Amino acid sequence: MNNVLSLCDGISIAQKSLSDLGIHYDNYYASEIEPAAIKVTQHHFPNTNQLGDVRHINGKLLNDIKLICGGTPCTDFSFMGKKKGMVTTENVEITNLNQYLKLKSEGFEFVGESFLFWEFIRLWKETNTKYFFLENVRMTKQWENVITNTLGVKPIFINSNKVSAQNRERLYWTNIPCNTNIEDKGIMLSDVIPNAIAGAGKRGRKLNGDNHYSYPMSVRKDGKANCLVTAISNTGFYFTKDGQYLPLTVEEMEVLQTIDKGYTNIGNISNNKRVSLIGNSWTKEVIKHLFAGLKTKKNKYELFFR
Repeated sequence: MNNVLSLCDGISIAQKSLSDLGIHYDNYYASEIEPAAIKVTQHHFPNTNQLGDVRHINGKLLNDIKLICGGTPCTDFSFMGKKKGMVTTENVEITNLNQYLKLKSEGFEFVGESFLFWEFIRLWKETNTKYFFLENVRMTKQWENVITNTLGVKPIFINSNKVSAQNRERLYWTNIPCNTNIEDKGIMLSDVIPNAIAGAGKRGRKLNGDNHYSYPMSVRKDGKANCLVTAISNTGFYFTKDGQYLPLTVEEMEVLQTIDKGYTNIGNISNNKRVSLIGNSWTKEVIKHLFAGLKTKKNKYELFFR
């Protein structure tokens, strides 16, 4: 059996990438607690086995897991946040799995959600998985080194602007024998939005007319969109050739993440929630590039686990 375990699965871009590559798996187990994300996943992949909260999964009950993957929460690592990393509410830094499990068993509470990295490690150990894949944001060297030393591999740095019109710098830790060099496809924001010239963040000062604004400080002048986050008010704007300052549509944000247009347009999910799901997601073409290392010497994806 070739089974996959995806933690903090979101809208299942890992599964979509495996599917697009034609990689065979027998069972796909997902840990996700956001109802809208689960709804999107089950629409596209109805056979997904949803396991719920990662903290309550017993990895010893899951058989033949050959790939464990996930993007554990980044908010406490991100340079945009407080950069506290993985700590208890008493400010005890957590630097190894045994320490985390002891603190957890003693009822300690943890700051934020980035500590869930240790649940990824716990399940990696419990399932004795062949391949692992972990994504997160750029962070301080202190916490990057903790993750690197725990997993035993150095992170791969990739900016999604190589395969999309979005600047999105991320770190990927994996033992998949993948090609770390990713070809620059030269995709510009104008390829997604014909009249666009630059991505922008928070709304700038209005100059004249309803749609004309001064450039806010977070403007990118390289023809790419800013990194998408969970609120359109922070990153989802762009400037046009004729000086307009306009919001990205949800479909344009999907394209910037190299997801199919309408992928998150499921049932009664609001546009605001769709933006949140997309901002929390992965750039699919980056994941496909790295997952392409899951193949045999005969280059047959369906045999990669054997």
